Amino acid sequence: MKTAIVTDSTAYIPKQIRDELSIHMIPLSVIMAGKMYQEEVDLTTEEFYDSVRVEKDLPTTSQPAVGQFAALFEELSAEYDEVVSIHLSSEISGTFSGAVQAGDMVENIRVYPFDSEISCMVQGMFVLEAAQMAKRGCSAETIVAYLDELKETTRAYFMVDNLSHLQRGGRLSNAQAMIGSLLQVKPLLHFVDKKIEPFEKIRTRKKAMKRMVDLLAEDANKYDHLQAVIIQANRENEAHEWKHELEQQLPNVTFRISHFGPVIGTHLGEGSMGLGWMKKE
Repeated sequence: MKTAIVTDSTAYIPKQIRDELSIHMIPLSVIMAGKMYQEEVDLTTEEFYDSVRVEKDLPTTSQPAVGQFAALFEELSAEYDEVVSIHLSSEISGTFSGAVQAGDMVENIRVYPFDSEISCMVQGMFVLEAAQMAKRGCSAETIVAYLDELKETTRAYFMVDNLSHLQRGGRLSNAQAMIGSLLQVKPLLHFVDKKIEPFEKIRTRKKAMKRMVDLLAEDANKYDHLQAVIIQANRENEAHEWKHELEQQLPNVTFRISHFGPVIGTHLGEGSMGLGWMKKE
């Protein structure tokens, strides 16, 4: 059996790595100033944040059409027997649902949709693990079973500089946004049951970032080896400095740096920082 790996653009896996590991990507889109852009295809992250600063209206986002998935699955059926299709949390986007529907439509290939229940490069780490397994000849069932196991060790926390993006995009309630702005807090958020929920209210950016590190350190004490990702919204220098500090502090954790691209950046806003991790064999 030959297994293909599909994901969406919100995993933010660099194209070079996707090409090396034969990962197939379906893009989500951002609508800015009345024009639709496919992220990672028509629009870079830098261009996105530059545009958001000058546009008075907040961008909106759009999931891929079911037909895009169906066309890709049909195309893959010429070379592969099955597909593991890994997507951002089904409670913040209909992308996963689109993969499920398209999987039911195609006949020449078996599709195994996987809800990462998260997003960004934490979702991407599931994809990279799956791609390595597929290269070794593992079946889709074996891959999905292992990803479910990894889910048990997966954590991610993120801090937003400004709650208005989340509130206006409908990803956080008005009341929660109002409390945050009144108290001038840097709320720490996480995924609970596939949804974005407040974890703790923290006064400053520095304290919010330290709290994320404390949570990672707790898990680093439980496992021999973790893989972690620092995720930044146009704060690359800060992310590199943070990575250097964390590598000294937590030698049994392997770190990489990623970013909040246009679709997720639309909902979190510039200046957001995140830290996510999972077990590494």
